[in-house]
Amino acid sequence: MAASSGPAGVGGAGPSGFAFDSGLEIKTRSVEQTLLPLVSQITTLINHKDNTKKSDKTLQAIQRVGQAVNLAVGRFVKVGEAIANENWDLKEEINIACIEAKQAGETIAALTDISSLNHPESDGQITIFTDKTGVIKAARLLLSSVTKVLLLADRVVIKQIITSRNKVLATMERLEKVNSFQEFVQIFSQFGNEMVEFAHLTGDRQNDLKDEKKKAKMAAARAVLEKCTMMLLTASKTCLRHPNCESAHKNKEGVFERMKVALDKVIEIVTDCKPSGETDISSVSIFTGIKELKMNIEALRENLYFQSKENLSATLEVILERTEDFTDSAYTSHEHRERILELSTQTRLELQQLISVWIQTQSKKTQSIAEELELTVLKFSHSLNELKKELHSTATQLAADLLKYHADHVVLKALKLTGVEGNLEGLAEYACKLSEQKEQLVEICRLLRHISGTEPLEITCMHAEETFQVTGQQIISAAETLTLHPSSKIAKENLDVFCEAWESQIGDMSTLLREINDVFEGRRGEKYGYLSLPKPMKNNANLKSLKPDKLDSEEQAKIAKLGLKLGLLTSDANCEIKKWEDQENEIVRNGRNMSSMAYSLYLFTRGEGPLKTSQDLIHQLEVFAEEGLKLASSVQVFSKQLKDDDKLMLLLEINKLIPLCHQLQTITKTPLQNQVFLKIDKCIIKTRSMMAILVQLLSLCYKLLRKLQMENNRWVSVTNKDSVDGKT
Repeated sequence: MAASSGPAGVGGAGPSGFAFDSGLEIKTRSVEQTLLPLVSQITTLINHKDNTKKSDKTLQAIQRVGQAVNLAVGRFVKVGEAIANENWDLKEEINIACIEAKQAGETIAALTDISSLNHPESDGQITIFTDKTGVIKAARLLLSSVTKVLLLADRVVIKQIITSRNKVLATMERLEKVNSFQEFVQIFSQFGNEMVEFAHLTGDRQNDLKDEKKKAKMAAARAVLEKCTMMLLTASKTCLRHPNCESAHKNKEGVFERMKVALDKVIEIVTDCKPSGETDISSVSIFTGIKELKMNIEALRENLYFQSKENLSATLEVILERTEDFTDSAYTSHEHRERILELSTQTRLELQQLISVWIQTQSKKTQSIAEELELTVLKFSHSLNELKKELHSTATQLAADLLKYHADHVVLKALKLTGVEGNLEGLAEYACKLSEQKEQLVEICRLLRHISGTEPLEITCMHAEETFQVTGQQIISAAETLTLHPSSKIAKENLDVFCEAWESQIGDMSTLLREINDVFEGRRGEKYGYLSLPKPMKNNANLKSLKPDKLDSEEQAKIAKLGLKLGLLTSDANCEIKKWEDQENEIVRNGRNMSSMAYSLYLFTRGEGPLKTSQDLIHQLEVFAEEGLKLASSVQVFSKQLKDDDKLMLLLEINKLIPLCHQLQTITKTPLQNQVFLKIDKCIIKTRSMMAILVQLLSLCYKLLRKLQMENNRWVSVTNKDSVDGKT
């Protein structure tokens, strides 16, 4: 399992009395990731040709791999048994799977043992050379049993998260009813520990999710809980200090309600249960609709009966209906509105023309009609692209202008001032202005959601929309409380906390806007939407120290020196990537993602780029390590096409990368403990080592791919020549 992005200081049974330490899950995943490449090597070795004479070096390699698999299985079984002993309801199932895994590991070790080959009297010994089927069966049994253990362990983790959520909810109910400061302090201390524990569990789970959409939803829910924890503290204290103040109670109730919704959302994600009536966000995105419509239109080239004309027309009308969000907006300029309407009309006419030619093609099927169909398909696609560009331009320009206009937070400053002065008239004036600002931002979020381009970014837009909607109203109620009690320090502190949340979301919107532009312009693929996700809980159990630290000038200078080599390696990796003809190759995509993230890390060492704090860096490194493991997996898949010697050479390089990924995950998981610089120093060094291996892997994979293509072409050429000779 990937390293946690949640707070440190949680492990073992802890105050919760949990029987299963999430560290066991980390060990399980770590062993799994070590085990699978070794099984891949076993599969490679048993695919050798029977008539090929094996050198002593190859024979020893076979034995080493078999022993390594058996040792890894042994470690895996110990972890599985530990989980079983602490979870009696699953003990029998886990133990059976562990026994199967152990038997498979021992079988592989025995069949790959070549010591018997050196003794003539042991000629009857069954080995990999006499029983390939046995090794294949053992490898399959091993994978099957490992999968069973992991699935059962996953059930334990889900149970942990649900139990932890229930404890948090129970403590929240006590906090809602508390009447004295002393009682509040005691319960909130317990609540803080439970929230840290919950953040730790959900952070591990978020990193472990493969579905980017679910990962984005989890990150959004965790971001709400992180920010609301501080809001809950100040809002509750304000309510206790001013028990008869209606706005204070309203402020506190809003925080409780939002946290409960976020807690429920986390459980929906981990249990994969969608509430009845929930609609898929893809159904409301214009860009998603355009993408699907273009795919359906282009499919007509292969199959004229793939779609009905009614379906295509209906799909386009739904898209054009959604563009009314842009044309009806009071913030859309007259020029943009006219251009969108003009392009909508043109697109509708182009589709009518396409349908007309399509019907003729179904009946006549002549060369000229086929060419005309191709032309109308191209024209219609071009019209859709032009509409897409105009919508993107409209939304991003509006967002950029609005964020620039509100960057100085004049309204928030005015609200704070009127509150301290007790100016009720001023409060009404600036509360009205903040409501207008809120409505503007909410509408911009809706427009950006239409043109975001990826599901994770759509989810981030929805999260931003909800945050502005809720936080705006909470700021007004907090300001009202301060205005009624202008000398109250806790009421002032409470307003400051809500204003900071608003300012933070404005900053996140700027990052989101850059990412949407990157996706639209092709600078970042769908799989690299990581920075768009709300930040996870910080690595600190102290709830008051949620603001991340920046490095001082001296540390920044030292880090800059470390980053120079990283920048050069990024350039080397990009050069290797450019050599590949197929830029959508999975290896290239993983390599490009790693290179792009490494470049962000390099910019951080110079005090530039999107990563502003050490916590931003740590989060990016966690994702970088995950991408490294994905690359290793992609290269393993590619290696299956290669011959034994080439495959072994490639797998040796992979086995250098995987441990580095695990080491980096371990470093990022380690608490800072006031040694931020030392932690960053270690991380940059590990990242440089991983980038060096990435450059080697990209170069080696490219050469082996070219070699494979040449061999295939030669085989085809010889086959064709034989066919011609036969005819002659």
